[in-house]
Amino acid sequence: MLIYLPIAEVSVNAFLLLGLGGAVGLLSGLFGVGGGFLMTPLLIFIGIPPAVAVATEANQIVASSLSGALAHWRRRTVDIRMGLVLLAGGLVGTVVGVQLFKQLREMGQVELLVSLCYVVFLGAVGGLMFVESVMAIRRSRRGPPAPHRPKRTWVHALPFRMRFRASNLYISVIPPVLIGFLVGLLAAIMGVGGGFIMVPAMIYLLGMPTSVVVGTSLFQIMFVTGAATLLHATQNYTVDAILALLLLVGGVIGAQFGARLGTRLKAEQLRVLLAGMVLIVCAKLAYDLVATPGELYSLASAQ
Repeated sequence: MLIYLPIAEVSVNAFLLLGLGGAVGLLSGLFGVGGGFLMTPLLIFIGIPPAVAVATEANQIVASSLSGALAHWRRRTVDIRMGLVLLAGGLVGTVVGVQLFKQLREMGQVELLVSLCYVVFLGAVGGLMFVESVMAIRRSRRGPPAPHRPKRTWVHALPFRMRFRASNLYISVIPPVLIGFLVGLLAAIMGVGGGFIMVPAMIYLLGMPTSVVVGTSLFQIMFVTGAATLLHATQNYTVDAILALLLLVGGVIGAQFGARLGTRLKAEQLRVLLAGMVLIVCAKLAYDLVATPGELYSLASAQ
């Protein structure tokens, strides 16, 4: 059943969109990831313009982040003060990212920017995830070592320190602001929540306890992606509500099945599979950047 997307200005099979949403939702429930870094390239593959894919996927992440943040709020696993510091940097990064996105869209270079960002970040994240997963499988056969958390790093020597009681930290606000800025920039340019960067940074760089990391990350992502969606909708006019609704419905259904299936499989094997899929998507995007197009010239109306 073909359905016309007014903002994307393309006709797409509605069941295909529901299936994509369900597949990424399945991965979200299965692997514990947001799935935005996979959904946006998949939308580009089926013909959705990159500008619309980025802005609409940010809209979908708002809903999923809100649901997760509320669950962690009820369990009291959200560091509100740390979340607000991350959010301060995130909002600035979002504004900068949207303005950069707008300028490059007017120049006709936004597709190249989105593709390059995904090739770089998916390649790095997928490679590191694959190596870490293989090492985790080897450790599980020998018995996992006790987790090690560094007591003091260079972060603690920076000025403008603040106490974060929920995380039991007394550190400078500079690193959280910079992390938030980077995540906001990625949310505006790539249409991702940025949790795949923020969560490791909060654990290994800031030294936050894992019990509050996910909830605090979702708290910040919820507002940053919301701001990115609002700015894209009002300045770039690239948020397609129909597309977002179909993806959201499929994602909610798929996440339920993924959560149930994930309890039956080993975590290390799941991470290897996820890393493999990330690298495959990265390879496809990289190939599209260097491959000769089927039609060297095309006619299109200037906007």
